Amino acid sequence: MKRKKSFIIAFILPCLLSLLIMYLYPVIRTVLMSFFGIESVTASMSEWTFNGLDNYIKIFGSPTFQRAMTNMLLIWLVGGIIVLCFALLFAVILTSGIRFKKFFRAAIYLPNIISAVALATMWIQYIYNQDYGLLNKLLEAVGLEGKNWLGTDMKFWAMLFAFTFGAVGYYMLIFISGIERIPEDLYEAATIDGANKVKQFTSITMPLLRSIFKTNITFWSVNCITFFIWSKMFAPVSTEASTIVPVVYLYDTVFGTTGNVQRDAGAGAAIGVVLAVFVGIIYFIMNKLIKDDDLEF
Repeated sequence: MKRKKSFIIAFILPCLLSLLIMYLYPVIRTVLMSFFGIESVTASMSEWTFNGLDNYIKIFGSPTFQRAMTNMLLIWLVGGIIVLCFALLFAVILTSGIRFKKFFRAAIYLPNIISAVALATMWIQYIYNQDYGLLNKLLEAVGLEGKNWLGTDMKFWAMLFAFTFGAVGYYMLIFISGIERIPEDLYEAATIDGANKVKQFTSITMPLLRSIFKTNITFWSVNCITFFIWSKMFAPVSTEASTIVPVVYLYDTVFGTTGNVQRDAGAGAAIGVVLAVFVGIIYFIMNKLIKDDDLEF
């Protein structure tokens, strides 16, 4: 018996140590840092100066952080509605027995295979370019004047549309996995009872996808929190108000920006804590609003 316990401990210990060192310690350290004045992330604790809630007051009072949070909420809400609606639509179509469904599934998911940097570059250079971009060429073909899609007033929405285009396939696959585990007997019984496809979707498919919706909304929230590459690609030289998001603001706060070398790791840690709390709130609300029940399989 002791030998078995030794084997169990030997197998669990590396995983436990990795969890403590690579996950738990950074989390605890970040939370502690958010209450101190710290110039560098690597500064020893002897150099920390206790600030209390000053870091949180500083970031919430910053117009830049307020704009970053507004942009993130717009991405989360508007982008989330677009992405999840199209993902669900494609999932329903591809599980309805259409021909070439494997091809369409792969085609829709394809943007997720391409690197975000390459995908953003393609949109910027070949879709939104004012001189030879696809959108302006299409407008010119129908006699309309082209637009500066990457101008200050349009850049955020151009970035959001490009980002949602690449995200649909990932959430579509999750919806497909949920739809495919619903027993066919339920649809056959509904058909016998005279329910049409719309009625079957609202009465069977949607109720049985509650946990899938919860999963997708949680994943989407995390995806919006970590929104960084797209913002930097659409504003590569310096951070712009139209595309700034909290993670970019965090980066600029911790490492400084062009023309501003002042660094504040404590305020950066506070931003990280606020973003983590945001995801926690979303997950809590989803658990309250979307409850699993015995009907799910």
